[in-house]
Amino acid sequence: MKPSSELWQRHWPALAAALLALAAALPLASARRAAAAPPRHVEWPREWEGRALRPLATNAVEQRFAARFPGAIARFSDGERVLVLRRVDAPTRMLHPAADCFRGLGYRIEHAQLEHDARRRLWRCFEAEGDGQRLRVCERIEGEDGEDFVDASAWFWAAALGRSQGPWQAVTVVEAL
Repeated sequence: MKPSSELWQRHWPALAAALLALAAALPLASARRAAAAPPRHVEWPREWEGRALRPLATNAVEQRFAARFPGAIARFSDGERVLVLRRVDAPTRMLHPAADCFRGLGYRIEHAQLEHDARRRLWRCFEAEGDGQRLRVCERIEGEDGEDFVDASAWFWAAALGRSQGPWQAVTVVEAL
């Protein structure tokens, strides 16, 4: 039988790797527990940038997605644009970039860039072309703690590691070109 110091020297890298993997998974496990909480009622805004918002119906696919989403989702029109508002109560990979959704629907994504609006807020914007339409899409994530994100992955890790506190509001604005 080998002395315990030899066993330790031989197996410590595997043990260290297992402990690091466990430590990395802890934020994800707590996010899953938080995501299981029932969504609270959300008071959606009645206007956006001075224009009245009108709720839009969701289809069956959107309703199934929303039923599993850790928060709430609503779509609105201000007469010219469509706004998708998502209240996010817990870190989740279900909040992903709008470009991924549009690509999944067969759109071609062009001219992706960061832009500031009139209020100096930063947005991630792109143009989407497909299904006979050309659209401009801009998105951002706003934290209740004042943290803002234009990258869903950066938001996820900040939220999962406790560097940003929610709930968060993800805003996607879509307009025809």
